[in-house]
Amino acid sequence: MRKTLTILAFLAALPAGAALADDDCFVPMADWQPREAVARFADAQGWTVRRIKIDDGCYEIDGRDAEGRAIEVKLHPGTLQIVEMEFEDDDNGHDREGKEND
Repeated sequence: MRKTLTILAFLAALPAGAALADDDCFVPMADWQPREAVARFADAQGWTVRRIKIDDGCYEIDGRDAEGRAIEVKLHPGTLQIVEMEFEDDDNGHDREGKEND
């Protein structure tokens, strides 16, 4: 009985841990799209890329959008879906943040 309760408690806590890691991209490196695909994706969006790096297991693009605003975009490495997008320094001098929902 005690073993069953321990297993049930562990399984109940598992979804909470997954929700905390929602911003991070946990994908095996073998399933990642190449950096060239990231650059092509950015180009298709009209973005100018300054740097592509890896942050929290996601691709991160630093650059400018089609309107010339500084952006920081986090992409899922396997699907190249936008996980998070920040517009830095809007017209009022404040940072704006936008997140894409699935």
